[in-house]
Amino acid sequence: QVHLVESGGGLVQPGGSLRLSCAASELIFSINVMNWYRQAPGKERELVATITNDDRTNYADSVKGRFTISKDNAKNTVYLQMDGLKPEDTAVYYCRSLRWGREVSWGQGTQVTVSS
Repeated sequence: QVHLVESGGGLVQPGGSLRLSCAASELIFSINVMNWYRQAPGKERELVATITNDDRTNYADSVKGRFTISKDNAKNTVYLQMDGLKPEDTAVYYCRSLRWGREVSWGQGTQVTVSS
């Protein structure tokens, strides 16, 4: 199983920015897909952003134009750049990987709080 460690969360004012990182224990080009999910209390976990091994990306409508997913293969790390943050972005953000088309791994999550 791939070990994933998220970092970069914290408290930020509305309109501010954060960059989340997800460090993987395996060579990132051995992983088919990396995702960022988020979950707020009392809500279902939702898919925020996706990046494939060949750098194709996709975003939830709620974050499109504000968030950017990227990866650094040399560092085995995936990033989520979050700009123009809103209070409704407050959640625990989780990194997920899919390897060999069937092996799913999850990180422990990092808290993002957007509040004045």
